[in-house]
Order: sequence, then C-alpha cells, then structure tokens
Amino acid sequence: MKKLDTKYIVKAGVIAAIYFVVTILLGSISYGPIQFRISESLVILPMVEPAAIWGVFIGCFLANIGSPFGIVDILGGSLVTLIAAYLTSKSKVFYKGILPPIILNALIVSIWVSYFLKIPYYIVVVDIAISEAIVTGIFGYVVLEVYKRLKDRYSL
Repeated sequence: MKKLDTKYIVKAGVIAAIYFVVTILLGSISYGPIQFRISESLVILPMVEPAAIWGVFIGCFLANIGSPFGIVDILGGSLVTLIAAYLTSKSKVFYKGILPPIILNALIVSIWVSYFLKIPYYIVVVDIAISEAIVTGIFGYVVLEVYKRLKDRYSL
C-alpha cells in the first residue's frame, strides 16, 4: 500500500465524495435489482490510482446509508466494493479490471436484493451483471482514460 500522505488522503476523499454525490443524485437508478449505479464507474480507477480503493469504499459506504436494504447493504455492499476495488487494482488490462466489480456485485449483492424484493436470485444476478458491465465497461473506460490524462497533465 502506498504511504498515506496528504495527497493520497485528498484523492481518496475526492473520489469518495464523487461516488457519494453521483449515487445520491441518481438515487432512483442507484438501488434495486437493476442497479444502474453510474458511480460504480469509479471502481475501475484503482487500476491507476491506489487511493481510489479507499475512495470508492468510503463513497459506497456513505451512499449505502440511503439504501432501502439497510445495514446489510451498508456493510455488505461496501465490503463488496472494497474487495472489487482491491482486485481491480491488481489488474493491468482493462477488460480484466472490470471483472471483479461485475462478478462480485452480481453474485453477492444479488443475495440481499433478491431476498428483500422477493425476485428470483438468478434474475437479479443477470440484471446487476448487465448493468454493472455497462457502467464499468463504458463509463468506467471513459473515467479511466480521463483520469490518466489528468494525472499526466497535473501530476496527480
């Protein structure tokens, strides 16, 4: 893990704030069986930014306080995001980097979403996997490329 310095903490805080704000602003599509959570595009950033691991975890934790699934989503969903972000940080290839958030969210988050909403598990798995693939695969790619350019230009 990178040494915790002011720059690292600020980056993690900014990423957490963006995750939280985007999730809350788009709340109606951020929770439920089709979690089109645009903020999940930030989960790809750990490929190039170590501070993003903690940033997306904290942002997800704070955003999930507003989840209709309560403490299970606050703790469970946040831990899934933390693990996905960590695993993504180990990837050097984009298409491999998007796999942890897609697979983990689809298989684990679907457990409580299907339980609380009384929707068959396999349907929720497919819905979350598709929405997560779209968000990480398309929006995540854009976020990653923009961040890399900003990082190079401004020595972030």
